[in-house]
This record gives sequence, structure tokens and C-alpha cells, in this order.
Amino acid sequence: MDSEQVSAPSAESGLMRLRSYIERHELAPGDRLPAERRLIPELGLSRTELRKALDRLERDGVIWRHVGKGTFLAEPESGADRAMTAVALGRRLTPVQMMRARICFEPALAREAALNASGAALHRMAEVIAQSEAASSWEEYERNDDLFHEAIAGASDNLLLQVLFDKLNQVRRAVAWGSVRRETPHPAPDHGSFVQHRRILSTISERDPDAAQDAMRAHLNAVSRRLFGG
Repeated sequence: MDSEQVSAPSAESGLMRLRSYIERHELAPGDRLPAERRLIPELGLSRTELRKALDRLERDGVIWRHVGKGTFLAEPESGADRAMTAVALGRRLTPVQMMRARICFEPALAREAALNASGAALHRMAEVIAQSEAASSWEEYERNDDLFHEAIAGASDNLLLQVLFDKLNQVRRAVAWGSVRRETPHPAPDHGSFVQHRRILSTISERDPDAAQDAMRAHLNAVSRRLFGG
């Protein structure tokens, strides 16, 4: 066990390996990084270590992630752009402001998904809903909840909306949400979001943009009330 701990790369080492890979392969802005399953053995990192390194590069503006498409090298930012990175912006927002931004934006994504979702996109949404309902921990639930909302953005079939959603998520992850008290180790079977997620999927599957928009707004408002009261 001790030898494994010594040989395991540190977070900084993993970051250096990933940066070195990008430089060695002369990847340019707009180029896509290989899939995680290829990078893991090539860099000698675990999945967790690789994702930490990718998260760091995303926060630093070196890469950006496109829902359903992959991870790409970002264009170099100007000084003005760097002055307001996703992390910096997130630190200036309150959780309530972040939630209000989601309520303004994500219902429109659901509307577009109802108009444009492919069969594969609908299947993906159903898949992550099932995974979230079967989650054995809150962390697993929240990961699949994120994937559900990402799948809706992807279902819009609009590159700009997907990129804007990715940027919104970067800011959201930087907001100081604080700790949420959990009464159970995982969501209860009657957790409110389960029914709300299925309602959103149903309206998208039925190609009803108005109902999909309303269902997403109702869901996010319910989450807001649960987090902040009112």
C-alpha cells in the first residue's frame, strides 16, 4: 500500500502530464483532446486524477467542454477576458443570483429540446434519469442530475446554446453554495426532482415546447424553494 501511495501522481503532477501531452502533440485552439479512455493509460493517471487535471485546465481557460462532443483547446484569452473568468464571475455571484440565471436560461433549452431532440438524445435523458433514481449517494445523484441537464442542452441541437450552457455550468461550479444538510444518505424514493425530471422528459418526448419550458421552469423554481425557501 505504501508503495502505491508513493507512485501515485500528485494533482500537480497529473496537471503537468496533461499540459505536456498537449504541448508534445502540438494541439492548437479548436483541436479536440482524445477520449478519457485513451488519455488515462497514455498519461499513467487514474480517471479521478485525469478529471481533476481537466477541471483545472477548464478553470484556467485552457480547454472547454462541449456537451456530447468532447473537450477542446480554447482560444487564448485577452487580458480583458481573463479579468472575468468563469471562476472569477462565480465568486461574485450569490447562489440566489446563480439560480435565477438558470431559471432564465434553462427553460428555453427545454423548449428547444422539445423541438429538436433526436431519438438518441431522448434515450440519453431517460438513461440518466434512471441512474439518478437508483443513486446510492447524494454525490452520485447530483452527478446524474448534472448529466440530465447537460443532455437537455445537447438535445437542443444548437451549438451556441450548448456552449452557453457549458459556460453557465463553469460559473455555477465556482459559486460558493455552502453545505446542504442531508437527512438521508441518498435521495428518498419520493424525492421531488424525480417526478419533475420525468415530467420534463415526457413533455420533450411529446414534442410540446410550451409544456417542456413550463416543466423546466417549475422544476428549477422547486429546487430554488428547497434551497432558499420562499
